[in-house]
Formats: sequence, C-alpha cells, structure tokens
Amino acid sequence: MVEELEQMPSGTIGFRISGEVSGEDYREGLEPALREAAETGDVRLVVVFDETAELLPGALAEDARTGLALGIGHHSAWKRTALVTELEWVRRAFRLFSWLAPGEVKLFEPAQLEEAKGWVSGSD
Repeated sequence: MVEELEQMPSGTIGFRISGEVSGEDYREGLEPALREAAETGDVRLVVVFDETAELLPGALAEDARTGLALGIGHHSAWKRTALVTELEWVRRAFRLFSWLAPGEVKLFEPAQLEEAKGWVSGSD
C-alpha cells in the first residue's frame, strides 16, 4: 500500500509504504506525484518504509522505469530524497545503489521522521 504523508513541508512530497506494494500501487500512488514534482523542476521526497513493506516484482519494475524516465529525463529536478526505515533490505539497497540516484539521498530512522522532512525541505 502507498499512502501520501500528511503534514509535509511546503514544496515537498512524502509517502508511506506498507504491506505488499504492486506495480499498480506504485503507478497509481507514487508516479503521478513524482512526475508532477519532476516537471516543476524540484523533487524533494520523503519515503517511509514501515516494518511490513515489501515491494513485489511489479513495483520494482515500475521503480526502475520511473527512475529511468524521471531520474534521467529530469536529473537536475531531483534535490533531496529521504528514506525513513529500519528495514535492512532497504538500507542494503541504499548502500548498493544510492550512487545511481539523482540529487542527495539520505537514510533516517523512523524516530527521525521530522528531521527527514526538515532535511528534504532544506530547512535543516
């Protein structure tokens, strides 16, 4: 499931990922907001992965497609992305692939959600 985070700083977007996330969940829940932010030239994103989060193969494929289309096509639009999680598989993926991500990417613990929002907004 993909849910939009409430009470985000102005100019930022945020999502909570929980349970199994399919390609359709990704396409309908994340892509429209990411595309809109990328097209405005300023992507400042917080993604919270809760302890039940699991990306199904379809979601992983959508993430790769979106990364290519929006990451490469709008590379300079990506300012900051905060990943908020305790999940080891997300942290491991971050360590392996963060160098591919446009803009700055940083890991935060769940207790640091407000700090992550501030960092993404640039008010840190």
